Amino acid sequence: MDTKEAFIPAFIHSYFIALGVILGGALIGAFGAFLTGEPPLSKMFQFADRLKIWALVAAIGGTFDAFYSFERGILDGQTKDIVKQVLLIISAMGGAHTGWMFINWLTQENLSR
Repeated sequence: MDTKEAFIPAFIHSYFIALGVILGGALIGAFGAFLTGEPPLSKMFQFADRLKIWALVAAIGGTFDAFYSFERGILDGQTKDIVKQVLLIISAMGGAHTGWMFINWLTQENLSR
């Protein structure tokens, strides 16, 4: 996230960006699976499972901003930056997990295992 963005909007954006990456990627991927003759719901679940880490990366804006915040927090003694970055990562994890749970509910893949 942009370092100049206020924390609460960044926290909310982080959640919904990760949620959007999971939902959008899984739904569009399932459409591609349908076009190629593969089972779309099973593929949708697989795509959602694989996209979790990429949703986190997209939501926090790449890894370099996160490392810069950690560096500033550790070397400059600004622990507030570390806490903010950890909370942004937790928010992104929550959004990715919410998207994964929604896809899991939609596809009912947990019942077939």
